[in-house]
Amino acid sequence: MQASSSTISSEKEALSFEALKEQEEKGRGNRKNRLSAAACIAVSAALILGVLALLQALLMPKYMGKIVEGAMVAEYYGEVKDHDMVFVGDCELYENFDPVYLWKQYGINSYIRGSAQQLIWQSYYLMEETLQYEHPKVMVFNVLSLQYNEPQKESYNRMTLDGMRWSKTKIDDINASMTKGEQFLDYVFPILRFHSRWKELEQDDFTYLFHKRQVTFNGYYMRTDVKPAENVPEGKPLGNYNFGDNAWDYMDRIVKLCRDNDVQLLLVKAPSLYPFWYPQWEEQVEEYAAANHLEYINFLELTEETGLDFQTDTYDAGLHLNLSGADKISDYFGGLLAKGNPEYGREAMPDRRGEPELSSRWEEKIKAYEAEIRRQKENPPGIDP
Repeated sequence: MQASSSTISSEKEALSFEALKEQEEKGRGNRKNRLSAAACIAVSAALILGVLALLQALLMPKYMGKIVEGAMVAEYYGEVKDHDMVFVGDCELYENFDPVYLWKQYGINSYIRGSAQQLIWQSYYLMEETLQYEHPKVMVFNVLSLQYNEPQKESYNRMTLDGMRWSKTKIDDINASMTKGEQFLDYVFPILRFHSRWKELEQDDFTYLFHKRQVTFNGYYMRTDVKPAENVPEGKPLGNYNFGDNAWDYMDRIVKLCRDNDVQLLLVKAPSLYPFWYPQWEEQVEEYAAANHLEYINFLELTEETGLDFQTDTYDAGLHLNLSGADKISDYFGGLLAKGNPEYGREAMPDRRGEPELSSRWEEKIKAYEAEIRRQKENPPGIDP
């Protein structure tokens, strides 16, 4: 007996439906497998990147022991950025000027963006970056770095550059600073540079893997010990005393950057006895300052006015000042800042000690500052070799 056409049609539809259903289920299974595979790849990639990031953090120098200068630049980012004055430069700033003293005595809210052997183009880019975060009334630049016309050492570059946050400014700074043999990718992925450092790992590398202690007080590196300046060497004769074109180019850029942003630029030469400051260098800076109508203060010529005594006010025989010396310089400088200088259009720096929120922040800083003074008095840090 032959099946009716309607029955045959129903059976075909049923078979077609079952096939379609089977195909859909197979497709869902394939999609599920693909998603599962993609998820596994993503998780694996994340784990690999996480491990690499952890290794990189472990292998990078922490600068928490004898050499702390490499930790200074990064400390700025944790600050509330409403400073009226920002110092930018090398050790002649961060060891010779004391923002805590300037606050306590004059109510000046300041910060030092310093690093070891900070080159003039590095100072320029740190100034540029600072102006992306805040608008100080005054920027102070120490002129010693004019002596360097080209990149010097990778180890010093790292102390400035590794602590900077990533931005176009940092990229420009790296490109301007690299010595021969350095690679840009080594700054992007420091593990490429420090992968062999696992042989040198110390307890600090683990202790400060995820956090670091503060090493400065608003950028000031404190030392309370004393080593008098004796037998300070005279400078060796140079074949050429002229500052280089590259150094002067960045000096011009600093002047323009400050003027374009309505910031008063104040040039200083800190009162360090060594490295030797040649009269020929002084003459060039004075001429440049006069030609560009810039205020310039050479503290080497103001030892009598400041009361500086190199028998008691230095911790390393005249290279840098100790706390006593830094506070004498800061007292004199604070007095000048508080009065202003109409000749250069510099207004008096405001005394902000009456601002409750700012004063509260400074109270906490002063507590830590005074605790560090007590700690150093009880356990003198001594002289680094």
